Amino acid sequence: MAKKTSFKDAKSEDLVKMLGEKREELRTLRFSAAGGRVKDASLAGKARKDIARILTEQTARKNAPTA
Repeated sequence: MAKKTSFKDAKSEDLVKMLGEKREELRTLRFSAAGGRVKDASLAGKARKDIARILTEQTARKNAPTA
């Protein structure tokens, strides 16, 4: 089983880029599911969870107190 990707050590620009890529991946998975040719049904859920992790990290950075 693969480890979850840690987004804590990624730069803010990288997070924005990864977020766009994951959203595009989720969109293509949804359209392929509508066509009926899904190989792994859990990929959409994994993409959604990665999107949530990225958004959570972005919010945590935005709300973090600056010293």
